[in-house]
Amino acid sequence: MTTTTSLQDFHLPRYQDLPQMGLYLEQTASYINDVLAPLGNVSLTSSMISNYVKQDLIFSPKKKLYSRQQVAELIFIAIAKNVLPLADLRKGLELQRSSYDTQTAYDYLVAELENVLDYVFGYKEKLDEIGHDHNDYKHMLRNIIMAVSYKVYLDQYFAKLG
Repeated sequence: MTTTTSLQDFHLPRYQDLPQMGLYLEQTASYINDVLAPLGNVSLTSSMISNYVKQDLIFSPKKKLYSRQQVAELIFIAIAKNVLPLADLRKGLELQRSSYDTQTAYDYLVAELENVLDYVFGYKEKLDEIGHDHNDYKHMLRNIIMAVSYKVYLDQYFAKLG
């Protein structure tokens, strides 16, 4: 299947490239939706973000500003919510927080998502081995990313059929 060239060259910002200055709620939603736009139906609304704060899925913003850490976690949530229920998103975030710092976990997520998308869309023949650890957490995360990537593929495939 031929797809949009935007996914062939799709790259999410690495942790150090996320906004350093805090973002207000609307800015946070807009930023996340802009970087995830090539994935199609992967997005967040301001209301969703507020609900994730109320349900203690992410930490409350400080002085109404969302930090780089919160933006990184919200990008994970926006991606994973398409294949995981809220309770499992919570468990995944708790596992991440107990296993890796946010920068390490986020940069792995981004590299693995780009790796898997390239594979699922046929831009490469096999998956690269990302990172050095080979543990249950990384295996679980790769499977989330695989599920999301196949969903993105199917959404785009059927959208082209009209």
